[in-house]
Amino acid sequence: MKLGNFVLGKWIEGDGAGQELYNAVNGDLIATATTLGLDFASILEYGRKKGSPALRKMTFQERGRMLKALALHLLEHKEDFYSVSYKTGATRADSWVDIEGGIGNLFSNASLRRKLPNEIFALDGENIGLSKRGTFAAQHILLPKEGVAVHINAFNFPVWGMLEKIAVNLLAGMAAVVKPASITSYLTEAVVREIIASKILPEGALQLICGSAGDILDHVTSQDVITFTGSASTGLMLKSNPNVLRENVPFNLEADSLNCIVLGDDVSPEMPEWDIFIKEIRKEMTSKAGQKCTAIRRIFVPENKMEDVWKAISKSLSQTTIGNPENEKVRMGALAGQSQKKEVIEQVQKLLASSQIIYGSLDIVELIDADNKKGAFLSPILLKNETPFSSFEAHNVEAFGPVSTIMPYKNMDEAIDLAKLGKGSLCSSVVTVNEQFAKNFILGSGTYHGRILVLNSDCAKESTGHGSPLPMLVHGGPGRAGGGEEMGGLRGIKHYMQRVALQGSPTMLTAITQVYQPGAKGNTDIVHPFKKYFEDLKIGDQLITQKRVITSEDIDKFAELSGDHFYAHLKDTDFSDTMFDEQVAHGYFIISAAAGLFVDSYKKNPVLLNYGIEELRFTKPVYPGTGIYIKLTCKEKIEQELKSAQTTEIVKSGGEVTPKAKNVKGIDIPKGIVKWYVEIMDDTEEIAGVATILTMVRKRK
Repeated sequence: MKLGNFVLGKWIEGDGAGQELYNAVNGDLIATATTLGLDFASILEYGRKKGSPALRKMTFQERGRMLKALALHLLEHKEDFYSVSYKTGATRADSWVDIEGGIGNLFSNASLRRKLPNEIFALDGENIGLSKRGTFAAQHILLPKEGVAVHINAFNFPVWGMLEKIAVNLLAGMAAVVKPASITSYLTEAVVREIIASKILPEGALQLICGSAGDILDHVTSQDVITFTGSASTGLMLKSNPNVLRENVPFNLEADSLNCIVLGDDVSPEMPEWDIFIKEIRKEMTSKAGQKCTAIRRIFVPENKMEDVWKAISKSLSQTTIGNPENEKVRMGALAGQSQKKEVIEQVQKLLASSQIIYGSLDIVELIDADNKKGAFLSPILLKNETPFSSFEAHNVEAFGPVSTIMPYKNMDEAIDLAKLGKGSLCSSVVTVNEQFAKNFILGSGTYHGRILVLNSDCAKESTGHGSPLPMLVHGGPGRAGGGEEMGGLRGIKHYMQRVALQGSPTMLTAITQVYQPGAKGNTDIVHPFKKYFEDLKIGDQLITQKRVITSEDIDKFAELSGDHFYAHLKDTDFSDTMFDEQVAHGYFIISAAAGLFVDSYKKNPVLLNYGIEELRFTKPVYPGTGIYIKLTCKEKIEQELKSAQTTEIVKSGGEVTPKAKNVKGIDIPKGIVKWYVEIMDDTEEIAGVATILTMVRKRK
């Protein structure tokens, strides 16, 4: 059986025999993978001409809902994926991270639509004034690149590795070509077949190649984006492709790294942090059989606690049952294949030049319901290096399996220096209750890590752990870790978009961006903006109110009502050596008075409620006798989705993500969010305060 390549809108088998792919547990042949005969130039052009334009026509809201629909669809078929995942050597718990963790990425990125406009582009940052009179300004915007995202993924997470990447580029409005590592590509192919069958994505939005990447990088352009996850050496080779360099193609490299964990010198065996430290190491060594780019490879402990720690780790590892991942008693499965097992053993042999094995064996492993000759099984290997500053194998050699090395440190400076010897990593952890220890380690070594977890009993129960990348955080690291970044919520989306600095008049920028820019011309008519339904409101609709004179009595009354008797609001204060000339109005009274001027009172209108104020600033004191008036302008409109009588809620139960029906009381009202730009003007036509007020506004239907 050959794996299919989904390219040019159809499933195609490559030419030739292809690479043979085996079951990691029993050694049975599963399939062959080949891309021989595929036209990679045409594949990329198909994505650029078919998939990306279709996505760019969709708004962020539409793309987000598309991701949510895809996540729900895949969740319904998760058991099919689990049955295939066992063949990769993964246990149910390992597969949960890969399969449902990947689907969770779709959900998480889908929810980002709430932070994005109902447009095909997004604003980046605030308006920037460029002139004294306010007639010239700038605004950065983000546009989807017009190429495709080329994802070259690692073997260890064949589902998560694909879904966490395509979730971001699809939301940004860019099609993808996915090339999974061949050894576990049969699982990726199974998921893609379900994605294509769902018909949720536009045609051309996702293509899959199972086998060699061929000459695909020779055909990328400056509008494309490349991401790579895998070894640093392979990443460097790909990144150095002459065409990639010539076209200045963005290349995001995430390489395997020598991540570390540090035990604080304050932690002793009777403390809960001691057990937390030991359990975290066991989990990271045995989860996915240690085949994680974030796994703990280096363990640093105070030199006077070395023996106690390695004995505790060894005892914990001895409780890990190994074997057939379909057996419920098994807690660690096989490596991805015999070739991977061979490579891990070779790397351990290099580490043995300066370290010794204190737990485990390269030759012997006790198995449950499995045959060591057929499957790619390996015992967890704990090594000890007593001289980490004079022997550097543990800081340079990575065995991509259940392997870690414990090393001593004398003081904080040594702990920091040892962490840095890894030359850059995806993540690091420090287990301590000493806040100063944690701070010193972070400030001393933070530039060498993409993420640092401070772990103790305060957060351990809810912590996602050392090796868990989260879709709302940046996933990447400097130096050896590749210097790239992936995911990261809105930051991740920006990798697939071009930032453009627009310059012009505020009125022109408002028309282009459909977000009111300060100083732009307003639209005034006889209809109060609060009397307009969501659909009828236009960006720039403006109300200029009557004037109100602020009196000393107003200020006194507000002080009594609010209880705010700050000295500046009292008229009998001696104002010498203060910032004020006389009694000054409370800022919160001024914004309240502003509401009294612009709110259309008494009669029911389309405004359902006011639920927030953003960017409230008081820019000039308001003294008794000052007249103020308000400019209220429709700044931005944000679509809101109707909640149905039944919504789908994703809950974590028993370690799994499951859909659950949740009843919603009442009937939702069709509505949208409107942001209003409020300018508080004084007698001199200067701004005394500004704010953005958020309201829910009813739709006509």
